[in-house]
Amino acid sequence: MSKEKKPVNFFIKSLVTAILVLGLGYTIYTNLIIKNEAVTIDQSNLAPDFTLQDLKGNEVKLSDYRGKGVILNFWATYCPPCEKEMPYLKNVYQEYEDKGIEILAVNAQEPRIIVSPFVLEKKLSFSILLDRTGEAIEQYKVNNLPVTYLINEDGEITQTISGELTEKKVRSYVESIIPNK
Repeated sequence: MSKEKKPVNFFIKSLVTAILVLGLGYTIYTNLIIKNEAVTIDQSNLAPDFTLQDLKGNEVKLSDYRGKGVILNFWATYCPPCEKEMPYLKNVYQEYEDKGIEILAVNAQEPRIIVSPFVLEKKLSFSILLDRTGEAIEQYKVNNLPVTYLINEDGEITQTISGELTEKKVRSYVESIIPNK
């Protein structure tokens, strides 16, 4: 190798290494540092309404769930933390469904042909909604997945949780939105 190519190769290798280190640093930051941060939102903050289709093609409107506590979860099949938390959401839903809790899992712009097999494999019984255009994602300012919003019986967002949920955390969060009957 000539002497002229050595500095160029060193520069390119250094640049690639720097980019990889920055990318890894950002990934660690977004998935570990800000993971599971609960952010309290103004109690009078009504959840933006939307209408999306479920996997059967039925239209589902968020405002139809007033009077119930809603866990609104944004997710995708390609997101490992999303996949990991699905069984936790399933377990909590089965336990709290008759206490007025609903889970609306909004898929982030994936086609039904990808989402349906995932839902069948995981045996999910709560509502899976398809946000094909990204309308709800934009309304809720979702930048990273998963993101979960807790909505009380009055339709107000009480908390936003960014990052993967554990089953213990899902249980503690759901307790805060059980409707008063």
